[in-house]
Amino acid sequence: MAEPGQRRRLEARVYGRVQGVGFRQFVARVASGSGLVGFVRNDVSGGVEVVAEGPVAALEMLLRRLRHGPPLSRVVSLDSCWATPSGEFAEFAIRQ
Repeated sequence: MAEPGQRRRLEARVYGRVQGVGFRQFVARVASGSGLVGFVRNDVSGGVEVVAEGPVAALEMLLRRLRHGPPLSRVVSLDSCWATPSGEFAEFAIRQ
């Protein structure tokens, strides 16, 4: 794993009751509040896709929060991988 201050990219897909329960807004709030950039969006399979870039410590915190989600959600599974940041994002956004 990388050093906590090193910048990385986290790509995650969250499955369960994660659409229509404020999950994307929850992720955007957590990510933006942690200084991360990237996006969150619903995917066609009923899950939520998250791509975030920033310091490893903030990404690890986001990953922990993704495992639980907001109160009305129920996370059944989460797939994630680490990558080199692309630098393509200026902010964290909710995509349609």
